Amino acid sequence: MKLVIASDHAGFALKEEVRAYLAKKGHEITDLGAYKVEPEDDYPDFAERVGLALKRGDAPRGILICGSGVGVCVAANKIPGIRAGMCHDTYSAHQGVEHDDMNVVVLGARIIGAALAFEVVDAFVGAHFTASEERFVRRFKKVLDIEARYQCGDGSAKPA
Repeated sequence: MKLVIASDHAGFALKEEVRAYLAKKGHEITDLGAYKVEPEDDYPDFAERVGLALKRGDAPRGILICGSGVGVCVAANKIPGIRAGMCHDTYSAHQGVEHDDMNVVVLGARIIGAALAFEVVDAFVGAHFTASEERFVRRFKKVLDIEARYQCGDGSAKPA
């Protein structure tokens, strides 16, 4: 699978391990940074890089890593069309794709280690949206409707 991956300084070491692991398994990985530990870098910059890469069609899915996972998850979900979920277990990683069409898995490098991260990303890349089940499609359409109601063409929120 084609994937994009990025992290801030706090997630850098885990990103490098996950990137190498997935490449060894035959996935095509595009690394969007950080390329070295820069304590002054900012997690929203990397979340935006992954989100925009997915919107351009560079890859169907992405991986984001920061210290806790929370920052990049919040930032990525500000981009219309991005459905990022923080997953520190394999069930959430595959269920998020199967039921919610999650397209970005988020990991907290200070929360989980490399062995569990490998299992989580395997579950994420191996999962497929359950489009054959009406309840998941119905719910997903409601999520898209919410997103559409609150986005203007310039990215600002529509008034309620």
